[in-house]
Amino acid sequence: MILSSRVAHHIRSDRGVAYSRVAVTSTDHEPAAVAGPSPATSSTPVPTAIPIRTFHPRRGRMTGRQLDAMDQLWPVFGLTVPEPAGSPLDLADLFGRRAPVVLEIGSGMGDATAAMAADDPSRDYLAVEVHTPGIANLLDLVRRHGLGNVRIVEGDALELVRGLPVDALDAVHVFFPDPWPKTRHHKRRLIQPAHVALLRSRLTPGGTLHCATDWAEYAESMRRTLDDDPGLVNAHPGYAPRPAHRPVTKFERRARTASRDVFDLIYHRV
Repeated sequence: MILSSRVAHHIRSDRGVAYSRVAVTSTDHEPAAVAGPSPATSSTPVPTAIPIRTFHPRRGRMTGRQLDAMDQLWPVFGLTVPEPAGSPLDLADLFGRRAPVVLEIGSGMGDATAAMAADDPSRDYLAVEVHTPGIANLLDLVRRHGLGNVRIVEGDALELVRGLPVDALDAVHVFFPDPWPKTRHHKRRLIQPAHVALLRSRLTPGGTLHCATDWAEYAESMRRTLDDDPGLVNAHPGYAPRPAHRPVTKFERRARTASRDVFDLIYHRV
């Protein structure tokens, strides 16, 4: 496949912490008045729907090694999010085998995804990202470590999930998404009821939704949202102990340096 757009996206929150992990453009909509032809009986602008984005697209540079990885490996390991009207994505065809699939929403520079895939060869890892240097870096890690159980998707993670069959995923990981701390921006958060219901619908019964954040208020919001979903059950009484299988990311290291706690939430589909 050919990468349709090599535009790097980077994310920066209001607290000055860079987030490149959220590969989501929410297709929830809010009305906005736009100029255009109006009915003869009214001169009021007609509201139209505009997408509510959960990330800020920003450009970034790639190293020579990353450029080479993109050129050489994208046709083998990469794909863009299919068109909404297209056929459902066949994961067995994509990976060349039938195995449990873990969806990584926002793989960032790919270090955590590559480490988990290397330690867990019986499962396949589908990483979604919009930050082009991160995509290229993960491709390079796939090459260096000989990982055959990783595929990388460029684009809207929610659109990708909508294109998956129900019960298609063994687990969904959402590690350190942008917390959007300002109240007026909370609608841009990834973990909210409609998105959780969508993710849960693609999990197999007993499948896992694992979220992690270092933003305390967002952690509480996540827990309330996940607790309220009738198809999910918390695997722990409240927050989970830090699981050994989740690699330490640069975001977690930054949190530790700033003396912020990290909160893990692990839920299973009933």
